[in-house]
Amino acid sequence: MNLDQVLWDVWKSSELPEGYRLEIIEETLAVSPTGSSRHFDVNNRVLEDLFLHLRGSEWRPGNDCNVIDGLKVLIPDVFVAPKDIESVEHPEGKGVLASSVALVVETVSPGSENRTRDHVLKHRAYARAGIPVYVIIDDHENGGVVTILTGPDRERRAYEYAARIPYGKEAVIPEGPAKGFVIGPEITGEPRG
Repeated sequence: MNLDQVLWDVWKSSELPEGYRLEIIEETLAVSPTGSSRHFDVNNRVLEDLFLHLRGSEWRPGNDCNVIDGLKVLIPDVFVAPKDIESVEHPEGKGVLASSVALVVETVSPGSENRTRDHVLKHRAYARAGIPVYVIIDDHENGGVVTILTGPDRERRAYEYAARIPYGKEAVIPEGPAKGFVIGPEITGEPRG
């Protein structure tokens, strides 16, 4: 049995206390607490605005769901997948297949470990999964920055293109079902001191 399979089996049998989540990122089981009220507020604004943006399409935003790529498990703060979720559900009902996800959003929590997870580890994991658009909302970088990553290179586990937009300006999703969606001050607030 290989390490990926061992991690998958442990993940499937794990029961965490409420308020924690468990992901398989690279070759590690990563336990993290749910976010702060600021984290929750930003993610809810993204979700609400994405619902409006995607209304009438075959896509919808979601959160608090496992996104599965092979034996890897990620839980993005927000994601966009087809409305017909059953058609993209993992065969064991454990979440949705990463191959169906068009966009993921992570809102960075305080601390260097959280920044590393979202900017490095999840960057590599989402690129490896081939997710077309990865958005990072980071209050803790230079007064606040929204990074939009596109062009996943699965082999290199990296995105080809990155746009970094400071808080106070509008970050616009350039492609996919959420094309034209704006992450601006209404979502992030103004630059943080």
